[in-house]
Amino acid sequence: MADKTVKVHVSNLKKSFGKLEVLKDISMDIHEGEVVVLLGPSGSGKSTFLRCLNQLEIATEGEIIVDGNNITDKHTDIGMVFQHFNLFPHKTVLENIMLAPVELKKMTKEQAKEKGLQLLKRVGMFDKADVYPNMLSGGQKQRVAIAR
Repeated sequence: MADKTVKVHVSNLKKSFGKLEVLKDISMDIHEGEVVVLLGPSGSGKSTFLRCLNQLEIATEGEIIVDGNNITDKHTDIGMVFQHFNLFPHKTVLENIMLAPVELKKMTKEQAKEKGLQLLKRVGMFDKADVYPNMLSGGQKQRVAIAR
């Protein structure tokens, strides 16, 4: 795999829960196009390792670099879109995007609408602002979830 680009680089990854050390100095590279399988008995740290890779768990020590970005750096912002987008079917695309900022009193409705339209434009979904989720393809729903 020396000729393939390293997509994920894990170096000296450790994760502890109190005194229980679950991940002990894990290092590995995953190359572009490579298929990787995590195999081991229950309780061996497979899920914890994956949760560290997607930042659902914060590593105790070590470094995770994805596409050249150090995601373990506290100054790196990352996000995740789940496979089930959980868009509200009774709300339009724009209303789905506006809901959280308005309900959490982070923005007025007008501010949320303006920001929502900007975000929809950014993900190529501006023309779907008034459409309901059941009229969208899976990929379109994913882009709405990213904008949200």
